Amino acid sequence: MANFSKSTVPRFGVDVYQNEYLAEGAQEVNAIVTVTSTGGGTGGTAGSGGAGGSGGTRGAGPGAAVVVMVDCSGSMGRPPAKMRGAREATAAAVDTLRDGVSFAVVAGTHVAREVYPGGGRLAVADERTRSAAKQALRALSAGGGTAVSTWLRLAGRLLATATVPIRHAVLLTDGRNEHESPGDLRAALGACAGHFTCDARGVGTDWEVGEVTAVATALLGTADIVADPGNLAADFTAMMDAAMGKEVAGVALRVWTPTGAAIRFVKQVAPAVEDLTGRRADAGPRAGDYPTGSWGDESRDYHLCVEVPATAVGREMLAARVSLVLPATDAGTAEVLAQGLVRAVWTDDTAASAAIDPQVAHYTGQAELARAVQQGMDARKAGDMDAATAKLGRAVQLAESSGNADTAKLLSKVVDVVDAVAGTVRLKAKVTEADEMTLETRSTKTVRVKKQHH
Repeated sequence: MANFSKSTVPRFGVDVYQNEYLAEGAQEVNAIVTVTSTGGGTGGTAGSGGAGGSGGTRGAGPGAAVVVMVDCSGSMGRPPAKMRGAREATAAAVDTLRDGVSFAVVAGTHVAREVYPGGGRLAVADERTRSAAKQALRALSAGGGTAVSTWLRLAGRLLATATVPIRHAVLLTDGRNEHESPGDLRAALGACAGHFTCDARGVGTDWEVGEVTAVATALLGTADIVADPGNLAADFTAMMDAAMGKEVAGVALRVWTPTGAAIRFVKQVAPAVEDLTGRRADAGPRAGDYPTGSWGDESRDYHLCVEVPATAVGREMLAARVSLVLPATDAGTAEVLAQGLVRAVWTDDTAASAAIDPQVAHYTGQAELARAVQQGMDARKAGDMDAATAKLGRAVQLAESSGNADTAKLLSKVVDVVDAVAGTVRLKAKVTEADEMTLETRSTKTVRVKKQHH
């Protein structure tokens, strides 16, 4: 990644919410770490998933490069509105590009082809190139198969030609990745991870939720469904606006733990649940880096769970030090942007040790809500209606108690709610595919807890 001068990096702040008191013999320390970046220069607003922030469509900002990958397989022509919607959406995305941003458009089938500018390079956004790109989009037509790994690898090659801090891609697909093996897609995602971020969208209802969310998860972007092709332009504009609001890329959450302590998990819990535990990269003695992608003006919450050695009553220890870092470039050492401390204090005051921090309780519930939705939908597909009713009932109960109105609304399209507080539901006999897929795709979206003052 490129170097950043102090002026281009937003100010990062870290707040730690936890109950630091442990009962005698207890070894598990939980904390919610809130990371906020402000003053990056775009005046953006928080967005969804890993792509918050929104910037103006013109004017200066950090160097950025964007590649839009548009599915042009045969199924995009059925109905014709799908291809038309994709062309209009891509044109709207091009219009949202800031002057000076490098960009390209790729048509994806069983092979990947550059639509604009061509020649294995990126164009620089200005009035003329935006107009030329939109002209080139008119020639897009549907035909051929689907091999997403070829699209991602071409996007990766194009983005690698840009020496800019922010490298971002957008992927639109309407079908299953049928013309290659799952291993091909996994390998491409592994090769692209850490080099650029990617938002993925499924249009219509013939695509695979697992495939689209896998792309967004691996490449630290957002995933969503756009059931109606007519809504694609608005979605693409918002997505590109968020990308234009990014100020700094390659930021890692660095967690240091003392001798004898071990990390159980590190999860992003707002604005969406994303388990980062398996993505740790060693960063020196007893420290590990967890990738967080690109940041604009936004705030995210992380749940950290650490196992510490049990110590006598009255003792206290630093259970973890959490830092936001820009990893070292060739030029020197990593830059620490902000840090917070997670503590453990052993006490025989049972009231103190039994209290659960409201932040930790809230996000433990949000993670359980996401799991309950997924398990309920899996059981429903497998024909196990009793398990589906139980899990989706629990999901309704959790959505109700935590105030997650968006997930509650999506659940109400799949179940009839008899008693939300008790979690009593009946499975609906008829559910549209779009409602089913929307619930599955958005099940990891969380609501934030109202902050308590320290």
